[in-house]
Amino acid sequence: MVRRTLLAVSCCLLSVAFLLSANPSALAQSSTPPAQDVDTQVVTAPEHPQTKAELSATAWKMLDDALADDKHPETRTQALAALGTMGSNARAAQMITTAFADKDVDVRTAAVLAAGQTKNHRLIIALRPLLDDKEPQVAFATACTLWKLGDHSGEDLLEAVVDGDRPGKSNLVHGGMHEANRKLHDPAALARLGAMEGAQFLLGPFGIGISAYEYVKRNGGNGSPRVAAIEELSQSKTPVVRDHLLDAVSDKDPAVRAAAAKALSGFHDTDVNHALAMLFQDSKKPVQLSGAAAYLISAGVVAVPVRQPSAQ
Repeated sequence: MVRRTLLAVSCCLLSVAFLLSANPSALAQSSTPPAQDVDTQVVTAPEHPQTKAELSATAWKMLDDALADDKHPETRTQALAALGTMGSNARAAQMITTAFADKDVDVRTAAVLAAGQTKNHRLIIALRPLLDDKEPQVAFATACTLWKLGDHSGEDLLEAVVDGDRPGKSNLVHGGMHEANRKLHDPAALARLGAMEGAQFLLGPFGIGISAYEYVKRNGGNGSPRVAAIEELSQSKTPVVRDHLLDAVSDKDPAVRAAAAKALSGFHDTDVNHALAMLFQDSKKPVQLSGAAAYLISAGVVAVPVRQPSAQ
């Protein structure tokens, strides 16, 4: 019982580390000329209004293109963060599983975490082979993700981390050790896992593809209370909350814009759809991708179970 409690705590700590880590340079990327002030750019509406089908096609293409960006791993992680919000959608699931074979270790890890974020149990079979990934980081993230999905195939890897540098032992009901088990007893591998807060990935605050590290640094170590407030407000689907979120998608802070986009995915009306489509032209790639995924959900193209609002 104590060991299982330790395993659960280990997974929770890993998730917190991942949510507080990303590429600090991601927000510096811009699709606008260098001379513009990208953080305060106001996005204008397209000259020719598009249909729902056209906007949906554009949103999917943005996500496809980002995931295919071979030169920028951080862009691929941002796409995976957005795809992770889409629940059990088959197209999103296929895009995530394709990224399991990415050449970049952090992108593979992001794909594993995105799979867990979807809570899609159909991905369990595709996840299991990553328990033998050559990188302990990927194998460990996979073990945690599977555990949260109710699959204990990677229990030996979690136990290896709990045991630290003590010799491992295989006493599992399910069989022998995975290849990464031995590496996870190594102090260097454990140090690598412990350094994830400063690593160049992954999902940003609650999976919006934005660097939490950047906001902590910018705010003198206090994090982003406005982003945290949006996450809390998103639990309530009231007209007042909706109006506040619609205002927030034009905020000068890209973290706030992206967080508001993700929260607005739970609203399904014309004004929200329009506001999210406007983000397709945002100056920041993470905001664009958050807006694309949120539009597909809000417009009903991607069906995601509605989260029950908090008690009033």
